[in-house]
Amino acid sequence: MSERRGFFKELLGWGAAAAWAAPVVGAASPAAAQTPSPSSAPGKSAPGRKLGVALVGLGSLSEHQIAPALFQKTKLCKLAGLVSGHPDKAMQWAKRYGVPEKNVYSYQTFDQIKNNPDIDIVYVVLPNSMHAEYTIRAAKAGKHVLCEKPMAISVKECDQMIAACKAAGRKLAIGYRLHFEPNNLELARLAREKTLGAVKVIEASAGFPIDDPTQWRLDKKLSGGGSLMDIGIYALQAARYISGEEPTSVSAQMSITDPVKFKPGVDESVLFTLKFPSGIVANCASSYGTGLNRFRASAQRGWFEVQPALNYEGIKGRMRSEGGTPKDFDFPPVDHFAAEMDDFADCILNGKQTRVPGEEGRRDVRIMAAIYESAASGKRVAL
Repeated sequence: MSERRGFFKELLGWGAAAAWAAPVVGAASPAAAQTPSPSSAPGKSAPGRKLGVALVGLGSLSEHQIAPALFQKTKLCKLAGLVSGHPDKAMQWAKRYGVPEKNVYSYQTFDQIKNNPDIDIVYVVLPNSMHAEYTIRAAKAGKHVLCEKPMAISVKECDQMIAACKAAGRKLAIGYRLHFEPNNLELARLAREKTLGAVKVIEASAGFPIDDPTQWRLDKKLSGGGSLMDIGIYALQAARYISGEEPTSVSAQMSITDPVKFKPGVDESVLFTLKFPSGIVANCASSYGTGLNRFRASAQRGWFEVQPALNYEGIKGRMRSEGGTPKDFDFPPVDHFAAEMDDFADCILNGKQTRVPGEEGRRDVRIMAAIYESAASGKRVAL
């Protein structure tokens, strides 16, 4: 148990994505190289002060997960601002959460947030194609940025976001909530410490059925893609943090069973295989047609997995050594969003580097572009 705690402490305290993912050659400079500005340097905030977070986008994720976490569970940050294209909805939220009217913005007035000292962090919770614009605008307004995944819809946009935050001296983190979930941390530990021997094969599947044909996820202009960009990215992440390596090649195929609902450029299901330098192979699946919810690693002397792997609550992990019986992981429940936001606030207050910087988001976007390329060409794509 002490070894496991030591691993978690090390993993939770690292300064870059290196503990789960090696840097990409040619990637932008790590956010760790950013010099904290006076407002984000250690010791510059009033004792006990919580950092103010403005939510940009008041959709389902903000309503059911992020805002409640900020209101009830975070220790280092609080809900301090709202940005929405629906003024009536924004004002209802302001009354519900005690947000001053002066801290409520529209998308047109968003840039005025630069004059508001109540807001330290902007959390971008918008459709994928809007992530780059509002991250860049927030950085220019002098705010730190937490941006939902996927980071953006192209590597070029990722580079622009990283550059904007670096130029402004602001921190940028990507909303990879499972980096703060103990069962997924345990997968990384078991793999890294070779508890059951070296990992040989990874299986990672993520998906859910979409019934509403009008939702934004099925609009290429807003989503930038389909199931892979939205939910399959979890499977890609799992393959990377379980292996602890960056893939050297990818091969993929795409399937659409409902051409009425899924238009060109919006994938329903994607199967992709990643090959890693050590020889590990990851077989992954992404779907908007069915529920997929498991990460599993098969090693020399057994296996370990999380299933369900993606839920906001109720994630379960277990392992089985060769010849033994399955053993459940035993971790207390964690609010993923409260954990990720408090970690980011701690990084800002104490001059630390987030474990999920923009460079980590860029890696996934780069690999997903290669997955789409492989699916379109029918050929393996080297990375």
